[in-house]
Amino acid sequence: MGKLAFIFPGQGSQSVGMGLGLSESYPAARDIFAQADRILDRPLSRLMFEGPEAELLPTVNTQPALYVASVAAYSVLISETPLRPDAVAGHSIGEYAALYAADVFDFATGLGLVARRAEAMQSAASEAGGAMAAVLGLTAEAVRDICLET
Repeated sequence: MGKLAFIFPGQGSQSVGMGLGLSESYPAARDIFAQADRILDRPLSRLMFEGPEAELLPTVNTQPALYVASVAAYSVLISETPLRPDAVAGHSIGEYAALYAADVFDFATGLGLVARRAEAMQSAASEAGGAMAAVLGLTAEAVRDICLET
């Protein structure tokens, strides 16, 4: 039998509505979203489910949202199926969900780390005047041209 790996996404994969279907359908997901709102002392799940997108996009919101959505999906998968990963991996912020899935830390600890990381990255980007963006479907030339325009 083959090996099974779970891979968690990074920043750029967020979208308004992410996790809503899981929350509506599975108690394991609802619990994760409720825990996140309590831990962060703010309605992150409402922002994820309803937007607006302009509020979801800043790193300080996107990174915790992606961690929570990934952990919720993972929690549903392991509560509803016999599937268990032989390996886990994550891209960028997805690494934290992978660490959670590997039992390196509990959900609250991971969310605290992610929130601090997001705040630090948001602060650094604001101070340096930089930004981060996902580049999808463009050639290297097109990306270079866009960068030269700014």
